Amino acid sequence: MDPQNILAQETGATKPALRRGACLKCPRCGQGKLFRGYLKVADRCGACGLDLTPQRADDGPAYIVILVVAHLIGFSLAPMFGLLGDRPALIATILGLASVALSLAMLPPVKGMFVAFQWVRAMHGFGPGREAVRP
Repeated sequence: MDPQNILAQETGATKPALRRGACLKCPRCGQGKLFRGYLKVADRCGACGLDLTPQRADDGPAYIVILVVAHLIGFSLAPMFGLLGDRPALIATILGLASVALSLAMLPPVKGMFVAFQWVRAMHGFGPGREAVRP
C-alpha cells in the first residue's frame, strides 16, 4: 500500500479494520504493530504514523473475553462429566486451566478489535482533523 492510499483511506471500512486489529496490526495500514507489549497499545504505528493514543479500550475487551470463555467452559461442563465421570477435582483443574489459557490467548486480539473499531468510527479523538493537530 503506498502512502497516498493509506492517508486517503476511508474510515468506514469496518471489516478490514477489525480483521487487522484482530491480527494485532495497525487498523489503518495493516503493516505496523498495534501493541508494544502484551496489552500495551503503541503510541504510533511504525509504518503509517497513525496516532493510537486516543484509544480507550479500558475494560471492554476483558468483559467480552469473560463472556465468551464463561459460556464455552459452562457448556463444556456436562460433556466433561460424561467423559471423565464423577471426578470433580480433575474436571475443575482441566476447565480452570482451559479458561485461563483461553482468556490469555483471546485478550490481545479482542483489544485490537476494540481499538480498530474506535478508529473506524472516529471515536475518542480518532476524528478526521486529529492527525493535523498532533505533532
